[in-house]
Order: sequence, then C-alpha cells, then structure tokens
Amino acid sequence: MKMRKFVAPLAVLVLALVLGSCASTKNVPYFKNVDEYDPSQSAFLYDARIMPKDQLTITVSTIIPQAAVPYNLQVPSGTGTSGGAYLVDNEGYITFPVVGPLKVVGLTKSEAEQLILSKIRPYMNADENPIVTVRMSSYSISVIGEVGHPGTFPVNREKINILEALAQAGDMGIYGVRDRVWLIREDVTGKKEYHRLNLNDANIVSSPYYYLQQNDIVYVEPNKVKARNSNLGQSTTIWFSVLSMLMSVTTFTIHLIK
Repeated sequence: MKMRKFVAPLAVLVLALVLGSCASTKNVPYFKNVDEYDPSQSAFLYDARIMPKDQLTITVSTIIPQAAVPYNLQVPSGTGTSGGAYLVDNEGYITFPVVGPLKVVGLTKSEAEQLILSKIRPYMNADENPIVTVRMSSYSISVIGEVGHPGTFPVNREKINILEALAQAGDMGIYGVRDRVWLIREDVTGKKEYHRLNLNDANIVSSPYYYLQQNDIVYVEPNKVKARNSNLGQSTTIWFSVLSMLMSVTTFTIHLIK
C-alpha cells in the first residue's frame, strides 16, 4: 500500500510532461491564420536592388556590332557579343567605359539599364538603337540556428524568399520558434538592422522582409524546451533513466501485491 503513495505523484509528473509537450506543438504549423489572409496584400512583383559589393554583368548590344565594342569589357568568348563583371564599390559606383563613374546602388536591374542607356546614347549615331542588359551575379545568404542544415548558401538568381532560404537549410526543426525568426540585414550605408518575422502568420508573404537581400542572415531561435535540454548533462539523463526504471518496477510490484 505504501508504494501506491509514490505512484500517484509519478503519474501526475508524467502526465504534466506529456501535456506540456502537446501544448508546445500549437506553435509548430506555419500560416495558422491562412483563412483570414487577404491575397491582395501581396499583389506585387519584387525587384532586387543593387547593393555595394554586388557584381554586375553588363552587356551593350547594337545593330552594328562594332558600335558596341567601346562599351563592353573585353572578355574572351566564342560569341560576337562580350560583356564583363563590374564590382559596385562601397559608395555605390561602377566605372563604365566611355561615360565614367555611375552610381547604381539602390537601383533595380531595369533602372540600371535605363541609366546606362541614357548615358551612352549621346555617343552613338541617331539610327543606332542600343540594348543594355544588366544581370546580378550570384550572392549569398546565411541561415543559422534551429534548422536542419545551417550554413551559407549561394543564390544564383535575383530573388529568394524567407521560405526558400529555410528550405535550403533543411527547414526549421520542431524546436524552432516560428514567431521569432530574426532577419539581420545591412543597408546601403553599412548599418545593421534586426527584424523579427512571424512565420505562424500567413501575412508574412506581404512583409517587406519576405524577400531576402544580398548577404542577409536568418536566425531561427530555439524554444525553451531546446534551451533547457541543451543544459542537461549526462548525469541528468541517467537520473531520467533511473526514474523511468523505478516507475516500471513500482508498477510491476503493485500488480504482484494485488
């Protein structure tokens, strides 16, 4: 009979642990309020903007190929049209052939094309119709914290969103806090900013931080359970094993007494 006094508290403890773990799963799903989401809020097309240290591939094409030669960096290739990479400096400038320094930081690809076109047109014959093509070379983003495969990942296209970045990093683990995902971003002046993202909220797709920029860092914060578990040593694990064994022995003994 005395052993039964120990069984009840142990059962309550186990039940509390089970209920606690069940309660923690309420924040696991993404987009919990998706039924309340208004799609019109995300009706926009994102264009990446040029940042310092970006590499731009710029090509000028003309009806008469020779007319474009002065405006293209000479890169060995087997084609008739050549282009080259321009590094955007810390002040946001590139040095373009013939026209000299051009400030391109903060511009979209299309805006940079129009700027270059306006600068080279006065040097060309009126019957020429030059075409300027600007491409952003690959850049990188970093995803760290409670994800499957933290690391730095190259992006070989002009835009990537927060969900795609998490997918590249193996998605958030069960212990990742979905309403406390931190985005660390550097603006064109070098100032660092912290932005908190809530991936439980379906409106994340309308956020100005849904699309990532060059060199963004995404940090997935671990929940309290993971933080506590990280402090558990080997001795604590042994005590849990001993407790589990004692519960099993106690239950078996009660059945024998009955």
